[in-house]
Amino acid sequence: MSASGDNSAAQFPPWPITDDAIRRAMEALLADGSWGRYHGPHCEQLIAGLQTACNVEHVHLCSSGTTAVELALRAAGVKPDDEVILAAYDYKANFVNVLTLQAQPVLIDTQPDRPVMDADRIEAAITEKTKAILCSHLHGCFAPIEKIRSIADAHQLTVIEDACQMSGGLINGRPSGTIGHLGTFSFGGSKLLTAGRGGAVITSDAVLAQRIKVHTHRGNDAYPLSEMQAAVLNVQLQQLADRTAQRQQAALQFLDVLSRAPDLLPACDPHTWSSTHRPGLYKLALIWQGPAADNRDTFCRAARSASVALDPGFAALHRIHAQRRFRAVGELRFAEQLHDRLMILHHPLLLRPHDEVGAAATRLLGLTGDD
Repeated sequence: MSASGDNSAAQFPPWPITDDAIRRAMEALLADGSWGRYHGPHCEQLIAGLQTACNVEHVHLCSSGTTAVELALRAAGVKPDDEVILAAYDYKANFVNVLTLQAQPVLIDTQPDRPVMDADRIEAAITEKTKAILCSHLHGCFAPIEKIRSIADAHQLTVIEDACQMSGGLINGRPSGTIGHLGTFSFGGSKLLTAGRGGAVITSDAVLAQRIKVHTHRGNDAYPLSEMQAAVLNVQLQQLADRTAQRQQAALQFLDVLSRAPDLLPACDPHTWSSTHRPGLYKLALIWQGPAADNRDTFCRAARSASVALDPGFAALHRIHAQRRFRAVGELRFAEQLHDRLMILHHPLLLRPHDEVGAAATRLLGLTGDD
């Protein structure tokens, strides 16, 4: 395996997709002028659409997924000196959001070779200061959210279910983001539902919803989503179920080819996927089984040179923050391994034709020397 690190000739599937439905939505915005208004029909339509899709009572639109998580923490009543439990492998903004509220992140380990919280480690992390559990569904893998919710309810804690990477996911028939007390979504530029920026918090708890409203409404909305953003999101929300099914089939095809590569292990088990239990597949995670982390990074550079958008995963939170900023409970061995070995495939490939998906997987297999 070799890589020059030069991606100048690499060709990646475009994102976002500018299809006829998006064009019509843009033209309608120009025609009626709602693109430049404070209030109009599009945000209300998006709220209603998310309420229906997620079967929840309350939806609060906001400016980003990061803002959505912050608002969920505030709704949970997190205050200075409180503690919030989260996995040591998670998106950096979640950790920083806890610090923003002057609370302390409490880090626990992940499941082996899976970028999600190990629920069996939660009990040991709970103290009298614990206020909430913030758990993320990441890279096509579901956190054990039903077990997490059960533990939280037994200790009267609030669960924030970060579904920013899991739009359109179903967990045993229930939409992702709806099993925790609060769920969050991101509409950032790379997400499955994208408006460049934006997010949402969902809940069926009227008290939690009211806390968000009180914090954000200051004569106007302090963290708004625009009518223009909502208009293009409405179109994509209508397409989401079909595109989720397409991505799932493409991922099965992709992973089937890679099953011949012993150095590449899928982080999620595709055999568990069904019509009622399916990930959103914003990212598809692979675990590098080769001899060293630097070889993982070299492999990712080679993949990108071969026009396969594969990148190293997140940095583990305990590896990039001073120890005084968090409390760790137990060993973080599996999060450490993810820091060194996890890779993520960007999702636009999974909406390409069957032959393109197969060709990309074959190129990646060829880089391992196992084709």
